Amino acid sequence: MKKNLHKSLFEIFVIFLRLGLTSFGGPIAHLGYFQNEFVTRREWVNQQSFADLVALCQFLPGPTSSQVGFALGLSRKGLLGGCMAWLGFTLPSALFLIFFASFLDYEVGLLWTALFHGLKIVAVAVVAQAVVAMARTLCPDWTRIIVALTTMVLVLEIDGPFAQIGALTLGAIAGIFFCHTQPNNAAYNLSFSLSPRVSIIALTIFLTCLIGLPLLASSFGGHTLSLIDIFYSSGTFVFGGGHVVLPLLQDKLVPNGWIDNNTFISGYGLTQAMPGPLFSFAAYLGAAMKTSPNGLWGAMICLFSLFIPGILLVISILPFWSHIQKYKSALTIMQGVNASVVGLLGAALYTPLATTTLYTVADFAITFVSFLLLTKGKMPSYVVVGLTVGASFLSQFIH
Repeated sequence: MKKNLHKSLFEIFVIFLRLGLTSFGGPIAHLGYFQNEFVTRREWVNQQSFADLVALCQFLPGPTSSQVGFALGLSRKGLLGGCMAWLGFTLPSALFLIFFASFLDYEVGLLWTALFHGLKIVAVAVVAQAVVAMARTLCPDWTRIIVALTTMVLVLEIDGPFAQIGALTLGAIAGIFFCHTQPNNAAYNLSFSLSPRVSIIALTIFLTCLIGLPLLASSFGGHTLSLIDIFYSSGTFVFGGGHVVLPLLQDKLVPNGWIDNNTFISGYGLTQAMPGPLFSFAAYLGAAMKTSPNGLWGAMICLFSLFIPGILLVISILPFWSHIQKYKSALTIMQGVNASVVGLLGAALYTPLATTTLYTVADFAITFVSFLLLTKGKMPSYVVVGLTVGASFLSQFIH
């Protein structure tokens, strides 16, 4: 029994480690990789349940893709499974950034430019696949198609992290008034072995840290307590993912002189090119910090402090979420929310992914072929990553 448990935990770790090495393109692209891996290929979860989980994590503050990954691991092997999923997905980018923090004066040549461009192209193809697959299931009628398109337009026209939450809220309202098709309860196949007691403990820890850390930092001082407080509060109050939390951290760290602006900006640019969660930038900041704790110890402190609030919130809400989904009214609301999720993915596919990646006819051609390999060829995403990067190299050097 214990051997099988260890084997399953190791399997979860390896799967998410591979995703952590190959999932480029930011939080929305990560959801595309998850959809391809866990809905299409492995069938751990069906499309309906996956969309519901994405919608829930979009409403919560914190790193959406990491929260979704943690919940998927949790659904397989409880809290240990969730921890293995988070560790596997986060470890590659965190280690890369800690390493590069020791070599801040780097130059990006043609080889690296071609590599990163190819990785961005495959992210476009992966998200396009996710949009098509989710639209087929979650937008089967004109009502939900209109909800998805409206969400897409709103997110594209209105800037700011709260645009996504507003669009999802409108989707929920549309579900109440317009989505009257009764969903099939059997379609929801994602369950979590969490008791309300565990949920309450997680929520208590979350609130205790939220209230207690600022008090401890102001009462006792010290760089370590201040760092934990800054990163924990940033992870608590950020909506919209890593692109939002990075400037928040800049405002808190640079003026204090804990890290200079050039070092911060260099790490910011490097993080955009890394696979895995953008919150891994915390590891870079901790390692590059001018004052102790820094290096590996500083990286670990900052990394865990930034991630832990979002994870605690997921643990707090999931047991109640499973009960809420049993009510027909809630399921009807989720029809509108899920259609909005499709719209969010569609908006992200256009910008920033496509608009900052596809510049030439060759770019569009490579993206289209990658999309066909994923959808028609049913190739694993990591294989398509390798082929797309190779094609990008050839395209760059031919021109």
